[in-house]
Amino acid sequence: MIKRLAHICIHSEDLTETERFYCGALGLEKGFIFEKDDALFGFYIKLGGDSFIEVFKGQPGAIGNINHLAIETDDIEKVITELRAHGFKATDKKLGGDHTWQSWTEDPSGVRIEFHQYTADSMQFKGGICEVDW
Repeated sequence: MIKRLAHICIHSEDLTETERFYCGALGLEKGFIFEKDDALFGFYIKLGGDSFIEVFKGQPGAIGNINHLAIETDDIEKVITELRAHGFKATDKKLGGDHTWQSWTEDPSGVRIEFHQYTADSMQFKGGICEVDW
């Protein structure tokens, strides 16, 4: 009955800067755009397969209730390098308690993003108990 996550919707105060982050720094592609009153109102970003990030123009100062997005990558070092090259912050990679590499950033609207690079020992594949200290 349930197949997968279709999309996550975020609001952005600055659609141009949000596009620069996702499409410029991360190299993702826009799927299509939304227009309202003949002006850009938002867009879909292709995240791979049938997964998308849906972005709509939001009110200044409006903060969504999404804790974070987790995006899988096969080259976390490249993601970090590209983000930093485009002027965005990214944490150094670290191995999480789930045995998966991770790096954190925020998009221009303040949405926290965790990049995941799975390892052969990642609990997402092996299961078990993940002890955390945070």
